[in-house]
Amino acid sequence: MNIFPAIDLVDGKAVRLLKGDYNQMTVYSDNPSEFAKDFEQQGAKYIHIVDLQGAKDGTTPNIDTIREIVKNCNLFTEVGGGIRSMEVIEKYIDAGVDRVILGTAAVNDEEFLKKAVEKYGDKIAVGVDVKDGYVAIKGWTEKSEHSCFDFCKKMQNIGVKTLICTDISKDGAMQGTNHELYKELSERFSMQITASGGVSSIDDVKRLASLDIYGAIIGKAYYTGAISLKEAIEVAK
Repeated sequence: MNIFPAIDLVDGKAVRLLKGDYNQMTVYSDNPSEFAKDFEQQGAKYIHIVDLQGAKDGTTPNIDTIREIVKNCNLFTEVGGGIRSMEVIEKYIDAGVDRVILGTAAVNDEEFLKKAVEKYGDKIAVGVDVKDGYVAIKGWTEKSEHSCFDFCKKMQNIGVKTLICTDISKDGAMQGTNHELYKELSERFSMQITASGGVSSIDDVKRLASLDIYGAIIGKAYYTGAISLKEAIEVAK
């Protein structure tokens, strides 16, 4: 299993939200590139970046910061947050990003998703953000009518290779991850499944690794020191 340390961006700063609430935001650094360098020093091969402002309004306000991060590290970079057009996908790929994550657009615009998968193949991932069993959209501010598993099945049929699944109720809460959800996803689907939200202890990492899923995202637990990134990467192997 691969470990994806995460950087969430607002105004060029590295931040964390609690359960997706923009009013409960902690700023961790004015220079997110420093975190990317530290991830690399700890043995990370991947980085997961979310533009939280982009997630809300579909723009790319933090693209210069992302460009800077890509330039200053040798990590496989995936980026999500408000990617709703081919132009924006292209912008990120041109900036050196390895994989882009479609969220709201994958739910609301199937034709766009199909076009993106056709053109960019496995450079396209889909973020499935789950709220009360349903897929949430627009920076988690709205719930769609799609149930989690029906939506995942649809993604597999379209040819999506990678799913990043977040249980919103667990995100940033430091109370463990939704192990059952990832177990079921890994049993039902043949896509690369990445677990996100609530990975808050080495035990969480061990349990997820035992499911043989593709990846796990570590966010707040890294910033608070609850998880040693180096140890998590070793355990995940």
